[in-house]
Amino acid sequence: MQNILIIEDDLSFGVMLQGWLRKNGFAPTLCSHVEQAKREIAGRAFAVILCDLRLPDGDGIMLLAWMREQRRSTPVIIMTSYAEIQSAVLAIKLGASDFIAKPLNPDVLKQKMEQAQQSAAAQPQEQHVAVKVSPQNHTFITGKSAAAKQMLEHVRLVAPTQLSVMILGESGTGKEYVARAIHAGSRRSAAPFLAVDCGSLSKELASSELFGHLKGAFTSAIADKKGVFEQAEAGTVFFDEVGNLSYDVQAQLLRVLQERKVRPVGSATDLSVDVRIITATNENLETAIARGRFREDLYHRLNEFSITVPALRERAGDIDLFAAHFLEEANAELGKQVRGIAKDALQMLRAHRWSGNLRELRNVVRRAALFAQSGEILPEHLPILATLRQPPAAADSLALRDPNERQHIEEALKKAHGNKSLAAHLLQVDRKTLYNKMHRHGLA
Repeated sequence: MQNILIIEDDLSFGVMLQGWLRKNGFAPTLCSHVEQAKREIAGRAFAVILCDLRLPDGDGIMLLAWMREQRRSTPVIIMTSYAEIQSAVLAIKLGASDFIAKPLNPDVLKQKMEQAQQSAAAQPQEQHVAVKVSPQNHTFITGKSAAAKQMLEHVRLVAPTQLSVMILGESGTGKEYVARAIHAGSRRSAAPFLAVDCGSLSKELASSELFGHLKGAFTSAIADKKGVFEQAEAGTVFFDEVGNLSYDVQAQLLRVLQERKVRPVGSATDLSVDVRIITATNENLETAIARGRFREDLYHRLNEFSITVPALRERAGDIDLFAAHFLEEANAELGKQVRGIAKDALQMLRAHRWSGNLRELRNVVRRAALFAQSGEILPEHLPILATLRQPPAAADSLALRDPNERQHIEEALKKAHGNKSLAAHLLQVDRKTLYNKMHRHGLA
């Protein structure tokens, strides 16, 4: 008899659900608070957890975050009367197996419970290749601004389809999080999601990384290797900053999209592959096409549907929400207990332009949380904002305009005491450009 945990503060509904589960051969346990649920989960194993979204001492989202930190893999189905897509996507991105609206349909609930257990048993793994450095926390916070709602509506529309999606937006806006939300809302969600950093995918490594190789195919091929496409079978491959692909690799990718086949290096036969392609870019690829740096035929293959992720300055109404989320992350990561952000400090966050978008906001909040000794973040914990709000003086501006690029980068990093956001500001470039140039000059 399988143990089922019900977390529901509406006791009449909880008791009714408990009785239905018993009649269907399950052993249900009912609790009404997040803390009580944590004790139950820590003390015994459950096949499935049915959790209300709104609870007296928190919510289902908080419980999912705690379970992720505790490395608990029990499938969770979120129940809610507030059946909004924003809540659904957030719950799924935090690790929920599924989402069901009240009043519950018993047949649908039973089906979702079975599917959740099957998916948990399969345990597909998210993977990153080509030295991609990805955030460990893949929480997708949607926001409430008009721009955020429009973006989310586009995600909702395209996710169930098989269209190739191109995600547009500035560096740091969270394009990979949008890609993961599309994957989570698709019929491929139980299969792998693989992210490829196109900037690190060299011409020499591309064939092996993407298509795999056989043992002995080249000097260092000491064993067979599955490529990205084979590993992601039935799932999704995300090409981040696709404009960085070399022209030769673009040709190889186009062939795969046209034929739906790959050939491992050293093999004489092709392998059929079934993957969905999602790409992201922060540059104008039409301009790159005009300059001969990107293939027009590949562009049209990849851009069957596009989604623009708005810059943070275009969704200022969401800054409070993101700041609170990043503070929660920082508390967990740094072992802090900062209660919140003071009103005047929050005003500083709202007034900043955020050229580095969400990535910059996250870094600023984490740094402030580290230095906050009182119960909340104060203006004095945000000195970097005071610095960045002032335009660089002519003597301090180190824009990369001449051959002494490496020297300028080193000087900017020294002035910024290693802070790359400030260094990029001094150089009058974005963080992505700075990282690329640091890599080129061996300064990464």
